[in-house]
Amino acid sequence: MKQYIPVLTIAGSDCSGGAGIQADIKTISAIGCYAMSAITSITAQNTQGIKSISGLSPEMVYDQLDMIWADIPPLATKTGMLLNKEIIHIVADFLKHHFARNIVIDPVMISTSGSHLLNDDAIDSMKSELFPLSRIVTPNFHEARALTGFTKPQDQAKSFRDMGCKNILLKGGDSPNNGLKIDYLLMENEDELITLTADTVITDNTHGTGCTLSSAIATYLALDFDILDAVTRAKSYITRALRAGATVKTGSGHGPVNHLFAPRHTKYLITKNHADNH
Repeated sequence: MKQYIPVLTIAGSDCSGGAGIQADIKTISAIGCYAMSAITSITAQNTQGIKSISGLSPEMVYDQLDMIWADIPPLATKTGMLLNKEIIHIVADFLKHHFARNIVIDPVMISTSGSHLLNDDAIDSMKSELFPLSRIVTPNFHEARALTGFTKPQDQAKSFRDMGCKNILLKGGDSPNNGLKIDYLLMENEDELITLTADTVITDNTHGTGCTLSSAIATYLALDFDILDAVTRAKSYITRALRAGATVKTGSGHGPVNHLFAPRHTKYLITKNHADNH
């Protein structure tokens, strides 16, 4: 039998459709995988900012994960906004005991508009319980500084390594340098940072770029690309999505990227039994 390639996002909902669960599902689907979601919280927001946030109960988060794994175990899992230490504990414990594969952690802490998306008492739980389970973490500059206390990428990367992170992508996309967006990747068992560059796209439509990038990485990992290829392809995807949506007006603030600039047919695997019989 054929089987779609399932990818799971565990994150918050953005009712305006540009970030969070909605951006993740669009990204996973556009690249050609089967998107699933476990919602951790509901936000009332739009392109101008966030009005309110309501977290789901840890029990509801657990039940979503339980039903997904019982029927459609994902080949990659991305986490976004987890909101509080209770949800982080439930998620980390579940992923650990179910031997989840290809875990991509986007440590969502502060929105583009400045709203706090992670309770202060949850930071230690994220560091100690969730980070060691990751295949890659994807903090932006502000998150990396808040989590490590350092400003230099090399120091930040070493600090994340000390927290148990295997691969670390330090996103510097908020700070264009000579027309380029520069990120830094520290790969497992390596000591030197890899510098990754992309052309700067001049646009106000940057809502949900972090969610989109981390979801793209998870999707490419599910498609069996290695870390460097997955990150490189994900960076290309977000750059093209930014470029495709740069001149489109959506809302009065920071609009979304164009996730569906070139959607692909949903890919699938051939299960072993089917292959053996043919």
